[in-house]
Amino acid sequence: MDLHNITFDSVSPCEYADALPREQFMHYAIKPLWEGMPRIAGPAFTVKCEPGDHLMLHAAIYRANPGDIIVVEADDKFAVAGGNVCAIAQSRGIKGFVIDGVIRDIAETRENQFPVFARGVVPKPGAKKCIAPLNQPVRCGGVTVNAGDIIVADEEGIAVIPHEQAQRAFEIAKARGDKDAAMSLSEWQAQHQDKVEATLAELGFTD
Repeated sequence: MDLHNITFDSVSPCEYADALPREQFMHYAIKPLWEGMPRIAGPAFTVKCEPGDHLMLHAAIYRANPGDIIVVEADDKFAVAGGNVCAIAQSRGIKGFVIDGVIRDIAETRENQFPVFARGVVPKPGAKKCIAPLNQPVRCGGVTVNAGDIIVADEEGIAVIPHEQAQRAFEIAKARGDKDAAMSLSEWQAQHQDKVEATLAELGFTD
């Protein structure tokens, strides 16, 4: 399936909630590390870093394709990337990092406007001693991510769209977004109130 012509970042993760189960959204601890970070979307390039080590993320920035989002399974004891690694990834066209772990040099990364979603920052970097295969399934923010799954990330959260479901998920999310955008708040309120009251009545609620 060729997904290159689909603008996945034109739709918020909130709209993808209509198309995906809860287990496809990462834990809220994986969050934007600087304010005003733009929404990013792209195929996952997956990396597993052994505890206390970050070699494979450093390898991945030279192997991922432009447009990819590097998704990392790590721990939160040592930083897996710093300002130079983020800058190199950015120069190679990588959309951003989504890391179940921590980075450092956030001031540089913020200044460069490179999107990083992670648990936080820690000054101490990890080692470069452990190898592991790239583009294997990883666990990030409680979600299993496979290479090529579509990541959509912004301040609302991070959606992981299985590759084989991506086109259909986008269609459902886009339809929801278009429907909401075409409705005024008063129109939305009228529909919302009718639905709430009907549900209350069905469940036997009386006030």
